[in-house]
Amino acid sequence: MFGTVTEPTHWKLADGRDLFFFALPGHVPAPVPDQRPLGPGGSHPTELRFDRTTGQWVIIAAARQDRTYKPPPDQCPLCPGPTGETSEIPAPDYDVAVFENRFPSLAGEGVVAPPADAGFVAAAGYGRCEVICFTSNHTGSFSELPLVHARLVVDAWRHRTADLLKRTGVEQVFCFENRGEEIGVTLTHPHGQIYAYPYLTPRTEVMLRQATGFRETHGGNLFASLLAAEQANGQRLVAQNDLFTAFVPFAARWPVEVHIYPNRLVPNVVELSTAECDALASIYLDVLGRFDRMYSAPLPYISALHQYSGAGVQGDGYFHIELMSIRRSATKLKYLAGSESAMDAFIGDVTPESVAQRLRELA
Repeated sequence: MFGTVTEPTHWKLADGRDLFFFALPGHVPAPVPDQRPLGPGGSHPTELRFDRTTGQWVIIAAARQDRTYKPPPDQCPLCPGPTGETSEIPAPDYDVAVFENRFPSLAGEGVVAPPADAGFVAAAGYGRCEVICFTSNHTGSFSELPLVHARLVVDAWRHRTADLLKRTGVEQVFCFENRGEEIGVTLTHPHGQIYAYPYLTPRTEVMLRQATGFRETHGGNLFASLLAAEQANGQRLVAQNDLFTAFVPFAARWPVEVHIYPNRLVPNVVELSTAECDALASIYLDVLGRFDRMYSAPLPYISALHQYSGAGVQGDGYFHIELMSIRRSATKLKYLAGSESAMDAFIGDVTPESVAQRLRELA
């Protein structure tokens, strides 16, 4: 075990946004004043608009059109900025850093009420968007992190999830990573994001509805039942340790898709024990390493942490990580065309069992 979580070093950027430094043992963050002429933040509010045809909120964040787009490496805003004049992270170096997004999709605190009117319904885009930088190494990747460093990222996820869940109006905290230009990444520096939504996202609502129906009909937890079934079946297992299991789901939507579950039901990453945090970092690196060995080039992927508050309608949730890639062969990508994009009806190009076997062989 690597010990308990320590509080990060808190800093402020030139426009008032928060910055947190998470440090490895023996490392002391040394931030410098942010000298950039940014002006006060919050000048571009976002908006929620309710789609009557689906019953879902849509985020309108027009200011994101101006966000940084594929800068040259020497102008990367996520690399350390020792002078305080160039970077979102004004410091000579760092281990893991988290800061409020300069171009957020959601910002500010407040409660979004369910739509009551029959016409056009809009609301303030309350919430918060943060960027988490996994390492100061511009050319690295999560899969290349030493185990103790990956464990520090888990600590950062836990700290930010706990903090954000306490904030007014936050219904869901979503930590995720987009890796690879094929996914749409505009900054190649190894990083992820953390969104605090003022509503339950559509995917979460659907999953919880299924879980509630399962409990009412069969008793027990849907996700725990699926995990036990995958463990018993064995065909789609990818990796296991004493506390976590990774498998390709029976009805996988993506050409490469792996779910990572703790063997004990917990609602979110905050509720993991120290030993479980260690085991999560280990199996996460294991799976990402297999991804990188599938083809000659690194596998583009999305990593999604499904988290629940554990209260009310979210009581049937089960924390887990879903990893997915659009690469269906060494030379082909799966595009979400008509059936997937318009109808949300996914068509699998490979069998989940064959993908699981391939990933097992890449140990």
